[in-house]
Amino acid sequence: MTPELEALAYAALLQGIQFGWMSIRANLEVGPGVTTSPRDPDRLTKPLVEMVSTKTGRLFRAMNNHFEALIMFTIAVLVVVLGDKTTGFSAACAWTYLAARVLYVPAYYFGWRPWRSLIWMVGFLATMAMIASAILF
Repeated sequence: MTPELEALAYAALLQGIQFGWMSIRANLEVGPGVTTSPRDPDRLTKPLVEMVSTKTGRLFRAMNNHFEALIMFTIAVLVVVLGDKTTGFSAACAWTYLAARVLYVPAYYFGWRPWRSLIWMVGFLATMAMIASAILF
């Protein structure tokens, strides 16, 4: 397995951990009657993310942000691996992305400003650099 695919596998595991952590906290806070319901607007007073505590809401948003970032990172990994463009640089970018995403969770959870945004930017730039390196080299 290439380093880029390995980093992608760990990123997917991170996504699962984030989902589990957020789900457990949400269930403890609002109960399974709410979390397992169809969450229709006419049944709930407000969206689930607004019904939980501030920190659980942050976990929810960090998880959703990773879903979005994971799409671009997956594309980057596919481009370099399927395009046979893996290099030491693309591997370093992949691990940089993963490290940034791991750091992003506590940064969001604890409200680290401006570090959360800077950590996000590191992961985003690493993803874009992977794609660019496959195209340019």
